Amino acid sequence: MNQSSSANGKKISSPDSSEVFDTSPSKTYHEQAYIDQTLRLREILKTLPAFAKDYFRAVEPTTSARTRISYAYDIRVFFHFLMEVNPHYKNYTIDQFTVQDLERLDPVDIEEYQEYLKVYKNEEDRQITNTEKGLSRKMSALRSFYGYYFKRQIISKNPTLLVDMPKLHEKAIIRLDTDEIAMLLDYVEHGGENLTGQRLAYYEKTKNRDLAILTLLLGTGIRVSECVGLDVQDVDFKNNGIKVTRKGGNEMVVYFGEEVEHALKTYLYTTRKNTVPLSGHENALFLSTQRKRMGVQAVENMVKKYAREVTPNKKITPHKLRSTYGTALYKETGDIYLVADVLGHKDVNTTKKHYAAIDENRRRRAAGAVKLREV
Repeated sequence: MNQSSSANGKKISSPDSSEVFDTSPSKTYHEQAYIDQTLRLREILKTLPAFAKDYFRAVEPTTSARTRISYAYDIRVFFHFLMEVNPHYKNYTIDQFTVQDLERLDPVDIEEYQEYLKVYKNEEDRQITNTEKGLSRKMSALRSFYGYYFKRQIISKNPTLLVDMPKLHEKAIIRLDTDEIAMLLDYVEHGGENLTGQRLAYYEKTKNRDLAILTLLLGTGIRVSECVGLDVQDVDFKNNGIKVTRKGGNEMVVYFGEEVEHALKTYLYTTRKNTVPLSGHENALFLSTQRKRMGVQAVENMVKKYAREVTPNKKITPHKLRSTYGTALYKETGDIYLVADVLGHKDVNTTKKHYAAIDENRRRRAAGAVKLREV
């Protein structure tokens, strides 16, 4: 009998060793997130035609669970469009669609879908609008969906290839200037001076935590999803590094400076030390006032709350703090490959696209850097 358990009794193999039963009391944030997202995707797939499962099974090795969930929602919108707008499918139910229906559509049907996506009503009768970015994502999902069946010769034509993708206009990257960073951190540190009563009590309770989060985001450029996934044991003060789980599940150590170290230690040795987490949240680095691991939405709301007071004309989000760090690092080092590595960009072209404006300024300065004749 091939049955084994780990020293702490957390995992037990079945007799045929093909299954592992996890009996540990709590999973890491990323383990639990993967389980939740997998179950959520399965539920969404129940609302799609049966043949769609083949596509999602095929793209699983090369996409994250979050991406597959987004694609599933987007492709569901496409089939609802067909049932709502296309006369041929007016009386269809979702389970009646077959893969051959994909090749019955012409490029004009795909163009109608593009137009539909600009403004439509969802299943809850709520009006949905899509920006250029939203349109592009939904069309990318549909093109990928079609591409899978076309590549495998399950369908003989792919009308999505004959339709132009929505044009994306470049937008200026919003980031904080050096003085705005200082103002933001100062406001978090001293913003409670004019507060009273319950508002003052809440501020005092969350000040060290919020300052630690903002300093960490601004001082390392990590994603908000990476931030909320941190456990206490991921922080290494000996080497001043944090272990983050990047997109795709890869682990990486990101190093931080003295300001981040001070903010993290202040939070850990005061607020965090004095808080008893709820069961299942014992390892979480950042806890909500409900003593649970903070979620992405909670951090986003916190950042917006402070930023509104300091930079009311800039819509600052955690991602903008990431851009702020990337900009500062690139200006300081001029090394685009270093910036890409630290930010966790798999493709350096992604980084180049974001910081092209800085390159332009550097090139302009180069014009006057070399003097041909002394004046």
